[in-house]
Parts: sequence; C-alpha cells; structure tokens
Amino acid sequence: MNAAILLALVPALAWGSVGLVNTKMGGTAGQQTLGMTFGALIFGLATMFFFVMPRHIELNSHIWVVGVVSGLVWAVGTAGQFLAIKDLGVSLAIPLSTAGQIVTNALMAAAVLGEWKTGKMWAIGAVSIIAVVIGATLISARDKAKNSEGIEAEERTKSMTKGLIYLAISTAGFMFYFVLPNFLNKIGYISDAIKARGNGVDYMTAIVGPQSIGQVIGAFLIVIFVLKESEIMFKLSTWKNILTGLVWATGNIFMFISAANPDIGQTIATTFSQLGIIVGTFGGIYLLGEKKSSYQMKLIAIGTILVVIGAIIIGNINSFA
Repeated sequence: MNAAILLALVPALAWGSVGLVNTKMGGTAGQQTLGMTFGALIFGLATMFFFVMPRHIELNSHIWVVGVVSGLVWAVGTAGQFLAIKDLGVSLAIPLSTAGQIVTNALMAAAVLGEWKTGKMWAIGAVSIIAVVIGATLISARDKAKNSEGIEAEERTKSMTKGLIYLAISTAGFMFYFVLPNFLNKIGYISDAIKARGNGVDYMTAIVGPQSIGQVIGAFLIVIFVLKESEIMFKLSTWKNILTGLVWATGNIFMFISAANPDIGQTIATTFSQLGIIVGTFGGIYLLGEKKSSYQMKLIAIGTILVVIGAIIIGNINSFA
C-alpha cells in the first residue's frame, strides 16, 4: 500500500509543475495547449507501441472511444486553465483550479461511481469539501490595500471575472476527463473483465494512446475555431511546450494506474493528484516571482493547509468513516 501511495503522489509533483513549466516556455494559451498535446502524443504513442501492443493488451473500438473522448474533454480543461493563468497568474489559477477539481471529482466519484456508501462517509466528505472551498477562498483573497476604486481596480475585477469563467470551463472539462473511464465501465460500455485485467493497469494504459490523439484533435479545434490562433500555432513557443506535455503525461499515466488499483481507487487517485496545489501555489510565488503581500501570504498558507487537509480526508475517507 505504501508503494501504491507513493505512485499516486507522482501526478501531484508532475501536474503541480505544469503551470510553472508552461509559463517558462511562454507562448499564447493556444500555443501552450497545442504544444502540450504534442508532448502528450509522444508519450501516448510510446506507451501504446512499446507497452500496450507488445503485451497484447486489448485495444478494441470501445477503448478507442473512451480514450479519444476523454482526450477531447481534457483539451477543453487545459485550454481553459491556460487562459485562466493569463488573467490570474499561476499562484492563483492553479490552486483555484485544483480546489474545483477536488470538489467536483470527489462528488462525481462518490455520487456517480458510488464510492461513498454510507451516511457517515457523506458527512465526512461534505465537511472535507467545505474545508477545500474555504481554503480556496482564502488563497484567492485580494490584498486589502489594493481594493481601492478606480480604473486599475476595475481592470483587475474584469480580469478576475474572466479568469474565473475560464476556470469554471476548465474544471468541467477536467471533471469529465477524470471520471469518464470508470463511468463508462460502470454503465457497461467497458466490461468488468476488460477493466479488471492486469489489476486494472491494462485498461488504463490502453486508453493513453487513443487519449493523446483525442487531445491533439481537441487542441486543434480549440486553437483554430475558438482561440483563432491558426496563423501562429506552429511558432517556436508551441514546440517548446512539448516539454510541458511530457511533464503532464508522466503524471497522467501514474494517475490512471493509481485509479485502477483497488488499493487506491478513483477518489484517492484524483484527490492525491491535486496536491500539486503546493507546487503550483508556492512555485508561482517563489520561482516565477508573482507578487503577494504579507497579508495574502498568511491567507495563502492557511488556505493551502485547509485544501490539503480536505484532500487527504477525502482521499482516505474509508479510514475516517
């Protein structure tokens, strides 16, 4: 179990670094999204050709559908997150995105996948979710000294509103991406026999290749038709963000493997993966130099602790209940 927990924490390190890496690589939200999917495609095809196919793991049409669709909704989540980072900064966008994903993923896994089976589990889960929400509110608090009226304050409000809208879209995309593989098994689209092979690892790794293709398709559609960046989508910044995709893909495969492991499960895997809030929040402040007042730093520290505590309780809800 200890080794399984350590593997489940790999996505936190990898995904917590994504906002830092893509900010360093530069580019528009469209270039970052597309470049990231290219990196994910390299990783996904390598997984398919060098792990899945040599082991004769099943790659039927249903698995392709699960992979491609989850990749498409992931692209929506990623583009929304990168747009939010432009308006809010890494140290604010990542923790808010993380908190939203913890709450929605926990509720989806509990209500839709049936992982919370008793009233006590629901009560503890509800308290934990409240802790996460309060923590996210504290992390996003503005400096009291900067609440003055005027053009500058108005611009900040507009930017904050835009960023929050992008985050809501992003959270919805990531929620469906996380829950889809297990949900389609629950409704019978993917058989229990296929899902159970190799302790669940075969099914989850089989998805990765098709998923990466769905990610690239989704990214192209978003960049061309939504962001209108077709003229600049193959500039240098896009290729630099392949590194962002490789970092993300490392976390992705460990998350799916952990979600498939009976000792971990969907709720623990997705919750632990969101502990990258620590990397994203403090990395943005100390590595990227995003300015925060001492007042904000106190609230951020308290908020981060609340989010982490809430996430840990949700992730280990069977022990607490």
